[in-house]
Amino acid sequence: MITITGATGALNGRTVEHLLRLVPASELTIVARDPSRADRFARAGVAVRRGSYDDPARLREAFAGTDRVLLVSSNDRGADTVALHRNAIEAAVAAGVGHVFYTSHQGAHEDSPFPPARVHAATEAILADSGAGWTSLRNGFYAHSLDWLLGPWRSSGVISVPADGPVSWTSRDDVAEAAALLLLGAAVPDGPVTLTAPEAPRFVDLAERASDLAGRSIAYETLDAEEWVRRAVEAGQPEPQARFSLSIFAAAERGFFSGTDPLLGELLGRAPMAARDVLAVEGR
Repeated sequence: MITITGATGALNGRTVEHLLRLVPASELTIVARDPSRADRFARAGVAVRRGSYDDPARLREAFAGTDRVLLVSSNDRGADTVALHRNAIEAAVAAGVGHVFYTSHQGAHEDSPFPPARVHAATEAILADSGAGWTSLRNGFYAHSLDWLLGPWRSSGVISVPADGPVSWTSRDDVAEAAALLLLGAAVPDGPVTLTAPEAPRFVDLAERASDLAGRSIAYETLDAEEWVRRAVEAGQPEPQARFSLSIFAAAERGFFSGTDPLLGELLGRAPMAARDVLAVEGR
């Protein structure tokens, strides 16, 4: 039995869709805080159990009979996400789960300026100490994020960023499909695996691609960090959100998102979406 958490969200929901193309629904279980939100999967024959990371006892029950579990990382910025992840991992171990998969991030590192990267690093340390077989899926930075990180360049004609650095922008659907394939693999890798697009362009490179797409010159500028935040707030973005975005650029500048790995393409049996195609797809 394969159990998936977070299937009411975009990433693991797509993984379940890919799994349903490969195995009978009877081999899958979804654990959701609100089972009614997983109704589309229940109608397809997938077992849906109630469970949440803040209720370890119920989570142990929900994981019963599971051979492999895919844990989605929490995106609740107001919670102690490392503690929530610890609850989920300990519940999986207590339930006798054979192998734990976790949706991590390529830039997982305790020294990253990007807060979720530090959470991922701490969670991977918990997995390593858990005694369970585990795999962390260090997904490349999701390409759809460019739609808001680059701002309204199509109307403004300018891409303004507070820092530049290489990022292996990666399709969320590609890594969702790869997760499904790894969950079904006869042998699974132990520890972290990196799943990225084949290229890691800088933001200035994306400006050149944007010019090609727009059929006109799209300017590029690097702003002072505080000026960039000020403009983002003036445009209607809450300051905490703007500063969270600022941490992404800071991590990119320090190279935390720069690596690429061929594994994603090997798993898919085709070329993953390349960075040069990201802006065209996200702009549709």
